[in-house]
Amino acid sequence: MSTPAGAHRPPSQPERGRKWHFFLPILVAVLAVGGVVVANAANSVRCAGQVPLRVAVTPSAAPAVQSVADAFEHDQTSVNGQCVKVSVVSEGSADVVQSLPTRPIDPPALWIPDSSLWVSTAQGLTSKDPVNSPKLAEHPSLAASPLVVAASTAQANKLGWPKQPVSWQRLVSGQTPIAIADPLTNTEGVATLGLAQGLLPASASGVPPQELIAILLRLRSTTLDSVTDGFDNVRQDPANALLFTTTEQSVVSYNVASAAPSKAVAIYPAEGTVLFDYPVVRVTTKNEVTGTDQAAAAFEQELRSARSSGIFSAAGFRDPKGTASAAWGGKDGVQAATPPLLPAPSAAQVNTVLRAWNVVHLDGRTLAVIDVSGSMVEKMPDGQSRVEVARDGALAAMSLMPDSTYVGLWAFSQQQGPPNDWKELVPLGPLGGQINGISQRFALQQAAVTLPSRVRGSTALYDTAFAAYETLRDDFDPTKVNAVVLITDGKNEKTGGLDLNGLLQMLRAQADPSKPVEVIGIGLGPDADMNALQQIASVTGGKAYQATDATSFRGVLFDALSRRPCTASPCS
Repeated sequence: MSTPAGAHRPPSQPERGRKWHFFLPILVAVLAVGGVVVANAANSVRCAGQVPLRVAVTPSAAPAVQSVADAFEHDQTSVNGQCVKVSVVSEGSADVVQSLPTRPIDPPALWIPDSSLWVSTAQGLTSKDPVNSPKLAEHPSLAASPLVVAASTAQANKLGWPKQPVSWQRLVSGQTPIAIADPLTNTEGVATLGLAQGLLPASASGVPPQELIAILLRLRSTTLDSVTDGFDNVRQDPANALLFTTTEQSVVSYNVASAAPSKAVAIYPAEGTVLFDYPVVRVTTKNEVTGTDQAAAAFEQELRSARSSGIFSAAGFRDPKGTASAAWGGKDGVQAATPPLLPAPSAAQVNTVLRAWNVVHLDGRTLAVIDVSGSMVEKMPDGQSRVEVARDGALAAMSLMPDSTYVGLWAFSQQQGPPNDWKELVPLGPLGGQINGISQRFALQQAAVTLPSRVRGSTALYDTAFAAYETLRDDFDPTKVNAVVLITDGKNEKTGGLDLNGLLQMLRAQADPSKPVEVIGIGLGPDADMNALQQIASVTGGKAYQATDATSFRGVLFDALSRRPCTASPCS
């Protein structure tokens, strides 16, 4: 999964508050093992020192892991005569993923995320610096919890649950409004989008199907910072609180600290669901303390013990296969039976749907600058001319964007708009706005249709690129992602204007880190000057792509629009 996050930050205040809900359901399990702890402590050896063991745990499992650590330390488990001192740190999986490659001080020796998807993402990031980054080894799951739809009792009754089945199809189609936690930082949101994508036919066009885009646009307006916000809504206004996706275990935890009518109900959609799998990840660093490996192995063994299984079960978790323990029945709002299980979305599927989420969720400010020089009449492999491919791809991309996105359109070739080599066909404006009595979106569609009729002349690449960059920089909007999408099939053919070195020097001179404007270059066909596009993109923090046919053009255009600026997340 690509996660889709920023620099490390401590858990938010709601997360800190939420974790205390877990202590009540695990109290019984802790008391049950108390006799064992006391007995083992009485027979333990005296320790000559301590081996510190830092364990980063997804917030929902942190209280249970802390209880396991307390029992483990009472046993005074030793490594080479030194007792293991476990420090359990509640930390969101997305935060760990982003901080692991850049955390030289005090990294965790063990990491327990809520999903294996985060592990593959972290491995992808750490592989970029294999010398300095920690080594990650994924071990089997400790527990599991299915993704469910949480509702207040009143809302569940309106749906007829549990007598009437509720489907994912009904929820994602908009028949019943639903909210999700931000998928860029929450596994609940990622899993929901992955499930939604799986319900739809695969697209071979290089961009997500329109049905998925419609789903993402609907969810855009009901995105939560975290599932804590969803539970807060149930507590404050149970009659009107939106349904939202979360884990079954979080419903158990919430209900322990809640009373009617603010209790929550877990709805298990008819098609099935996916499991959150809580793997254990060994994080090995070059400078870790002697004995860390043995300490980590000993604590992991304790995490997998029978008494630890009791603690996890009491906190509302199932076993790694999704089976509830025999003593698990009677928990508020949930069902002990294992729901039908669907395959977890692959990392590739998650990456695709998160890129689509970026397109519809980020407020962008994009100036499309399209080459209409004479060579754009050349045919692509599928029979369309290059300018027709650019036109159709731009129209398809625009259909993905919400009304709040700003889009403008230029056409360029030498003397296209004398005395300039570019012509503004539609100025930058919100797609939902008005221009000359018609909508911005319709004006752009009309202008794009005229592109083939404008083909003439030679390519004036460098002067046009700088003019487009200046336009966005001079009217920079700090609330949006500001980018020039420069589409061309050739190389600069203008004499007397900027050369490549002059353009790069001027771009460097104009660059302002507080006002980042990316130039994203797309070379259309085999004759595009990719060397020049790559240098222009690099100096502005953008990216260059080459597309050899219509399908690959739509794919790279979609990828370009889904990019986040380097100031918001790691550049790719």
